[in-house]
Amino acid sequence: MTESLPLPLPQSPQYARACEALGLRLRVCKRERRRRVRLWWQVQSRWLGPLGRVDLVSRGPVAEAQEDLLDWPDRWRRWHDGRPLLLNADGLDPDQLRAAGFWPLMTAATVGLLRLGTPAEMRSRMGQKWRNRLNVSSGAGLSIRQRKLSSTHWLLHAERRQAREKGYRSLPPAFCVAFAKTNPGDAIVYEARHRGEPVAAALMLRHGRMATWQMGHSSPCGRQLNAMNLILWEAMQDLAARGHDQLDLGIMNDSDAPGVTRFKRGTGAVEHQLGGTWLHYGALAPLARRLPLRLAS
Repeated sequence: MTESLPLPLPQSPQYARACEALGLRLRVCKRERRRRVRLWWQVQSRWLGPLGRVDLVSRGPVAEAQEDLLDWPDRWRRWHDGRPLLLNADGLDPDQLRAAGFWPLMTAATVGLLRLGTPAEMRSRMGQKWRNRLNVSSGAGLSIRQRKLSSTHWLLHAERRQAREKGYRSLPPAFCVAFAKTNPGDAIVYEARHRGEPVAAALMLRHGRMATWQMGHSSPCGRQLNAMNLILWEAMQDLAARGHDQLDLGIMNDSDAPGVTRFKRGTGAVEHQLGGTWLHYGALAPLARRLPLRLAS
């Protein structure tokens, strides 16, 4: 059972079900002790040109305790078949990865993790400006309603247009629709309406102890009324009531998206640095072991 592990979206069974519906089967690797999962990672496989099949582990492995991760860089091949491995690490020591033959490809990204709890606890962690905007939106005549995600919801069309205009890439709307179909009740749209018209919405994906803010969009009217503050506040309370203890707000990047990052930071989210992207490839492994430490951190 994996209920005790804080599995981020790419490591969750819910994610695997959605991928399988789209024709991509994930492989599960795990280590158990006394019928309890202590270490878990899901593996995707892709064909990448001359490299052939490459395995990918994203935001994993996930451990119940840090000590369970200590020997993973040296033992992971026991569960794999020698193919190249792309690893978006989380919680693994860079020096250990380098010593085990992993080559660093990309520096670490930072995500915002918002701890859920009682309304009083969550409000106390908010920034003052964020809380002020929430108070304004609460008195702006907005109504918030929950809807199950459907393939025709306007938020999906807004996300496609927004991604095209701003040039970013995320999980496509088709994945979100597949997630909703394969995990009934776990893809929730929180929608703000003003005078009967939708002005903002956000999609939350539920997976075990965690939930993920997957996409959001606000109209000019919604931004003027701070509708997204009220949407997120309603979602935080609802997700906490459903038993989730953490909401993943996604990448925080002051350079590329300063406004969005300030919004996330104002919620009281903790900035969690991931472990970067690494490649283990047989021919590169000996060189990786001799890589200067400053290039592997």
